[in-house]
Amino acid sequence: MAAKTKEKEEKKHINIFESVLVPKHATLSADEKAELLKRLNITPKQLPRIKEDDPAVEAIGAKKGDILKITRNSMVAGEYIYYRVVV
Repeated sequence: MAAKTKEKEEKKHINIFESVLVPKHATLSADEKAELLKRLNITPKQLPRIKEDDPAVEAIGAKKGDILKITRNSMVAGEYIYYRVVV
């Protein structure tokens, strides 16, 4: 029991965004979310999903139903942006 508590405490102190392997994650505001869905003519259910217990989601404090803007850097494509909905 004490080992699990210690593990959770250690997780809280690790910043996963310091790794070059973890792309930038940002939560869209309500206006940005509405604009994105209108522009793409989709519903949130049509977006790729990301679980609420994903370390990146927990780190930025996103909740179910939020849409995340994930920005990756690519040597081929430059900056690549994609979106996921938190489930």
